[in-house]
Amino acid sequence: MSLLDMIGPVMVGPSSSHTAGACRIALLARHMLQSPPKRVVFDLHGSFAKTGKGHGTHLALAAGVQGMRPDDPRLPQSLELAEAAGLEIHFRNAELGDVHPNTVRITLENDEERVVTMGSSLGGGIVRIFSIDGFEVRVTGQAPTLLIKNVDTPGVIARVARVIADDEVNIAYLTCARQKRGGEAMMSIEVDRDLSQPALDYLNHLSYILWVRMLPQVAG
Repeated sequence: MSLLDMIGPVMVGPSSSHTAGACRIALLARHMLQSPPKRVVFDLHGSFAKTGKGHGTHLALAAGVQGMRPDDPRLPQSLELAEAAGLEIHFRNAELGDVHPNTVRITLENDEERVVTMGSSLGGGIVRIFSIDGFEVRVTGQAPTLLIKNVDTPGVIARVARVIADDEVNIAYLTCARQKRGGEAMMSIEVDRDLSQPALDYLNHLSYILWVRMLPQVAG
């Protein structure tokens, strides 16, 4: 843990958990789409639902899905900017089960894509996305993260790891989950730096890879 973890992130306030953390969750979710979203639904759980408006959570979430970071001076105007851009945003209160009280489910859609993700703000701006399209993942935003949805085929993890190694990138953390044997699976891989475009293109063209996303580091 660093000094920044204790004193909190540089941000447009008022709350590191309800504002900075919420913005980071939404920013990571935004990068799961290849094109900007046209419609977003935020399902707010626990204290996000109860105190979110007073702590700027709604503004922070709207800012994040538009690509803003917690210190962006435009954050207080994020809802107006979304309306001007034609981005449809809805907020709902929801019971999401046995999860952290600062949790949000985000559904993002455009004409070609739809992604549903769930993440929690753990305090001090620290976040964790733990579910994407029903797959268990680990995305913290503390490092660049490679997301891969693939067909559950023997050797996929080894092939992906080989591509990462050939690109001279180190793996810091890897998780893999599948919904059923031989069905779809998802890898979330924290790495030391972004993969090169040729490496990403190669992964995208493998027959058993359904899609690839390179999420940025948003904290740390």
